[in-house]
Amino acid sequence: MFLAATLLLAAAGDPHVVVDAIGYRIRAEKVCVLRQAIGGWDSPDSWQPGLEAEVRDVVSGAVVFSGSPVMWSGGSTHAQSGDRVWWFDFSSLEEEGTYQVVDVASGAASEAFVIARDPYKEALEYALRVFYTQRCGTPKGATASGADWQDGACHLHGEQDLDCRPVLSPTAGSGLDLSGGWHDAGDYNKYVNYADDALHDLLSAYAERPEIWGDDLGIPESGNGVPDILDEVRWELEWLLRMQLEDGSVLHKVSVEDWTLPSPPSSDVAPRRYAPATASATASACAVYARAAAIYLEVDPDLGSDLARAALDAWAWLEANPGSSSYSNQGFNSVSCEDEVYTQDMNRVCAAAYLFGLFGDTSYRDYFDANYSGARLFLWNHAYLWDATTQDGQLFYSSLAQATPAVVDQIRDTFTASMLGGSNLGRVESEEDAYRAPLGDTDITWGSNRSKCEQGLMYGACLELGLEASSAGAWLRAAEGFLHYVHGLNPNATCYLTNYEVLGAERSVQESYHGWFSYDSIWDNDNLTAYGPPPGYLVGGANPLYQHDASYSGPPLVPPLNQPAQKSFRDWNTGWPENSWEITECHIPYQAAYIRLASRFVSDAPELSLTVGPLAAGQSASISVGGAAPGQLVAVFASGSRGVWDLNRLGWCLDLGLEISSNPRENLVFVGSANAQGVASGSFTPDGGFASQDLFLQAAQRGTCPAPSQSNVLKRLVQ
Repeated sequence: MFLAATLLLAAAGDPHVVVDAIGYRIRAEKVCVLRQAIGGWDSPDSWQPGLEAEVRDVVSGAVVFSGSPVMWSGGSTHAQSGDRVWWFDFSSLEEEGTYQVVDVASGAASEAFVIARDPYKEALEYALRVFYTQRCGTPKGATASGADWQDGACHLHGEQDLDCRPVLSPTAGSGLDLSGGWHDAGDYNKYVNYADDALHDLLSAYAERPEIWGDDLGIPESGNGVPDILDEVRWELEWLLRMQLEDGSVLHKVSVEDWTLPSPPSSDVAPRRYAPATASATASACAVYARAAAIYLEVDPDLGSDLARAALDAWAWLEANPGSSSYSNQGFNSVSCEDEVYTQDMNRVCAAAYLFGLFGDTSYRDYFDANYSGARLFLWNHAYLWDATTQDGQLFYSSLAQATPAVVDQIRDTFTASMLGGSNLGRVESEEDAYRAPLGDTDITWGSNRSKCEQGLMYGACLELGLEASSAGAWLRAAEGFLHYVHGLNPNATCYLTNYEVLGAERSVQESYHGWFSYDSIWDNDNLTAYGPPPGYLVGGANPLYQHDASYSGPPLVPPLNQPAQKSFRDWNTGWPENSWEITECHIPYQAAYIRLASRFVSDAPELSLTVGPLAAGQSASISVGGAAPGQLVAVFASGSRGVWDLNRLGWCLDLGLEISSNPRENLVFVGSANAQGVASGSFTPDGGFASQDLFLQAAQRGTCPAPSQSNVLKRLVQ
């Protein structure tokens, strides 16, 4: 009885005591926020924490850590939330288990959470399965979607995706097979200029950490020897290939003409039309084709070759049609999804970068070098979350061995300077945000949860690329703070992913604006109807710009109206005229950004940065490792291929993604001690046998057992 009561108490949670409801990595920074509402929908609130807080083991009730909460900003009210806040730091607790934070004076307790070596693995898997649920043109089975979210094949009726006709002249015989792909959001339409952002983040998530992705999600392709993330991305890529015309141009979108949105998707019989080809869609697709081709040539050469040809054809069309498009959306009520001219221009620049990486043709490098400086990163000297796809393309170029050195330096130096500045890391280090995931006021808007994820990914890129090695620990903590926000460390005490009660997050989102999981359907609400939405959909999040339709005459929608920015949220899914889609709709770019961010923190998340200078056989190259504990011993290993190698002895706890020989000393290329800034630097000389081959390198530090502390695997070509 005691155990059951304790677990129930822990599960319920008190919204005054907020944590990452999924959990924390063993060595992660762990800060609970205790909150008193001074403004917003939950004010006035007389609650305040006492002088002591405890972390208690949920099963035994034992106190495993105690301390005094520290008042944030001297007791100021946090403008973006309307809250007065205290921070309770329990980072030194590194014992695995299930816990809750308890305010001793009031007894208020957080939700239960875990501390574990790999706490986010299941969260990542559920989030990736969402894309299977979003598939168009195929049945959704119980194995992946879950028994409660099965559906037949959708949009295969007459004048739908197998016979999709042009919107302005839908005559018999004009149809194309545009089947497959993912539904874009809560609607069932498919847009090239939204798909590209989602695909870039998913492709990057794989490329950054290929070793973490399994083949056992339960989707139809599971068990085929290809990571399920690539099988899922393939579903969208094959649709994107169908959208390309013979001349290389790419159709703009597939959509119903009105607002038809029945539940479930298989019941939708409305005709679906395609929009004409546009320069914007062609540029978006070209970059994706080239980016994806480089990955799939290694795992599926046939698809990789198809993507490479599609990229070349799209580029040829773009060269013959150098202007931008301005799609009128004639014939449709759905969003036009037309990119601004700047985005179209930058998508061409990014396409050139990916084409250069794929083919090595210097004409693509020349195009990039002549046009990259038109990016806002250089026009504004500002790395900006709203320009994430462009910045990713530029950082990709900067990693290519044959890129122009002066251009590489300008990209990395400008990006690093901005990320270290007051609009980025400066906001984190000044503790500007009471909930530890700072964005500017104007950046909290429609889709703010994606914005949080993209900002976190920018810090992750700095760690990944080894920018400013002495800040490696700060990049890691900053990036992880945005994941904690999404998982519940926010003023609404809400995990912003649907139905993560399956993972213990009892205050996760219960409703999402979605045609399938719609208001008054059996999938409406996780607690009040038969099923609710499936686990793992990231909803848009707080939106202070939300407005219902002018025709709405019901009771005031407070919240989200008239709230501090971060409290401008409501967990509901009613459509017009309440327009809940501005807050709780899903969107494939939101989902992909979350997946990419979460993927950085699973399976022994990289905690160290690693950079090496240009590699040439028989010549010395610089090497630098950041993020280690000062004075700690650091080692770098090198191998000609990826693999798996574990070691747990003599103070070393390793789980390397390299193929290591029977004598590991043969793979050891550097050993050194970290200085006061956590950086170990030196040099090594690649063996002559690696000339013109790829070399894989990974760093690790000693003294971190039971979990390793290491860098990501770095792949570099030896000249």
